[in-house]
Amino acid sequence: MQVPLYVWILTVIGIVGLLAFDFFFHVRKAHSPKLRESATWSAIYVGIALVFGIGVLVFGGPTMGTEYFAGYVTEKALSVDNLFVFLIIMASFKVPRADQQKVLLFGIVFSLIARTGFIFLGAALINSFAWVFYIFGLILLITAGNLLRPNSHDDGSEGLVVRLARKFLPASQHYDGDKLFTVEDGKRVLTPMLLVMVAIGGTDILFALDSIPAIFGLTQNVYIVFTATAFSLMGLRQLFFLIDELLDRLIYLSYGLAAILGFIGVKLILHALHENNLQFINGGEHVTVIEISTGLSLSVIIGVLVVTVLASIYSPKGKAKNMVSGAKRHATEYVDLNYETGIAEREEIFNKMLREEAELKKLPEKYKRLIRDETEFMDLLKQAHAEHDEALQREARS
Repeated sequence: MQVPLYVWILTVIGIVGLLAFDFFFHVRKAHSPKLRESATWSAIYVGIALVFGIGVLVFGGPTMGTEYFAGYVTEKALSVDNLFVFLIIMASFKVPRADQQKVLLFGIVFSLIARTGFIFLGAALINSFAWVFYIFGLILLITAGNLLRPNSHDDGSEGLVVRLARKFLPASQHYDGDKLFTVEDGKRVLTPMLLVMVAIGGTDILFALDSIPAIFGLTQNVYIVFTATAFSLMGLRQLFFLIDELLDRLIYLSYGLAAILGFIGVKLILHALHENNLQFINGGEHVTVIEISTGLSLSVIIGVLVVTVLASIYSPKGKAKNMVSGAKRHATEYVDLNYETGIAEREEIFNKMLREEAELKKLPEKYKRLIRDETEFMDLLKQAHAEHDEALQREARS
């Protein structure tokens, strides 16, 4: 179905309007969003995406509607997986929590621009070369294989983009609010805020190489690809603050996404065989194979995600890993002056760390092995306790 130009224009205006609203009413003034704020706006953005999908279903028909929802669910799941990497990058650069919103919104805007470019490039390639489906399918199968690697979200490692940013863009050691440049010793220098934005932007480009082939495996309608991708990114900032302490609990998410990407990769290759025009395959003639419907794709995607999330939530190992990473993260936040330093905020962080420490002591010995660099981990907790004791003594004297 051909989408009229005025529908495209109205859609783009609406998406830009949502981004502008997000910036001026939530991100412009640095603050750490509370759970209620994050939950409310996450629900609002998901609601907007669902209402839009219903509109597509009503005005575009069941095929377009099913394609939109399949694309939206897939891209949303991939965006949650991307949050793992965002968390690692911001922890690596020690981004103040109040400023993390601005970094995330920049990442969303950059990602939307980059993916839009890839969408139109992909559409042009598909229209000109049917064999591109083979390439897209292969990319997804390779990505699925990479997701099955152990420790695919190892929080102790830095990605290539982060290492390149550190190497080629030397910056000051300290933040200056949310400024990208500051003055040190009379010289204008970069701040870590600019580095983290470069790292997030570069990572977004890598993400697009996986996500765009995935959604083209579900639909070749450019309008559906664009809108499903855009609405999956809307609310990603709020979702980060809503589930950042639960991300490590989703220990089977990578396996679920690997299954989904592998399924879509096979679907793409089957479609490529059906549309085949490569001479070395069946003499350039199409190959008679089954084609997987979008309805079946949607059912498989939702089914895999439900099983993955439930298995993760009820997994003792997931709970243990969440406690370990949570205690480490909150101890780091407490002792690092680049994080929130208000008394109330620091006390809240310290209390979270105490609760996680208590839970860690109850864990069976086999789950305590999840602690990497145990000596360093224990030293970090001791340092947090020592600083807290000193703070209490200073408060008692004053």
